[in-house]
Amino acid sequence: MTDDTLEQAYKTCLRQASAHYENFPTASRLLPKRLRRSTAAIYSFARRADDIADEGKANPVIRHQQLDEFSRHLQQIVAGKPTNDPTFIALADVIHKHQIPVMLFERLLTAFRTDVDKQRYANFNELLEYCHCSADPVGELVLRLHDQANEENVKLSNQICTALQLINFIQDIDEDLFIRNRIYIPLDEMAANNVSEEMLLTHVQNRDVEALVTFQITRARNMLLEGSRLIDNLAGRLRWVVRLTIISALQITHKLEQRPNIYQRPVLKLLDWCLIALKSVYFRPARYHDKIQSFNQPS
Repeated sequence: MTDDTLEQAYKTCLRQASAHYENFPTASRLLPKRLRRSTAAIYSFARRADDIADEGKANPVIRHQQLDEFSRHLQQIVAGKPTNDPTFIALADVIHKHQIPVMLFERLLTAFRTDVDKQRYANFNELLEYCHCSADPVGELVLRLHDQANEENVKLSNQICTALQLINFIQDIDEDLFIRNRIYIPLDEMAANNVSEEMLLTHVQNRDVEALVTFQITRARNMLLEGSRLIDNLAGRLRWVVRLTIISALQITHKLEQRPNIYQRPVLKLLDWCLIALKSVYFRPARYHDKIQSFNQPS
């Protein structure tokens, strides 16, 4: 493979990332320049695989075949065999340079396969297993790009990433149900709160539904706060980015708790971003929740 081929592959990944995700150009500026192309290659892989699972009208058999093809591409580049796919040309370079275990990408593919087949989760352990594949690898990949992926950091990162995934589920209750026929609230917890699928479909908002959603928010926030100790282990730009990510998520949980309609996704406005920027300067993770809970409140 020539240098020009690799360069073109990275450029393709950057274009794909920018085209598919409007915030990628902004997010990429937060990264050290030397890591932007690597991040784009990882994003291109994840975005394309996610689109296979969610977009279009292909039946489950076709979707699984396409995801299996992605898995074969991974094994091909790990074995040092050539590929003509720009995403995998770039990804092979990223994996080699940063010594990234291919199983992180395979776990993402496992999550996308789950998306094809599974629309309900019986209990929280099932949901955690899904997040272990859909969310946690992303944080570990970021740590590996920055050479910060020791055992403690990965454990804390997993808590943050799972919490972020859970918060996203709470934001998108309505969209997930109506567009994708998915419910990411454990069914046993719905039953314990006397909440049925029909109630969610018809936008019932009573004490039972509100209590169920509040429990989901509180659990996700607590997990996020536990993982926030990761900040103490990081330095430089990555430390700041992780701090900003956590503060942003805490601001979202506050808006989730305050929204009058639990089926409406909250929007962070200019004032929210100003508060996030201010709080990110002074935010210092502590070992216990009661020492950092105040950062979830607006100034």
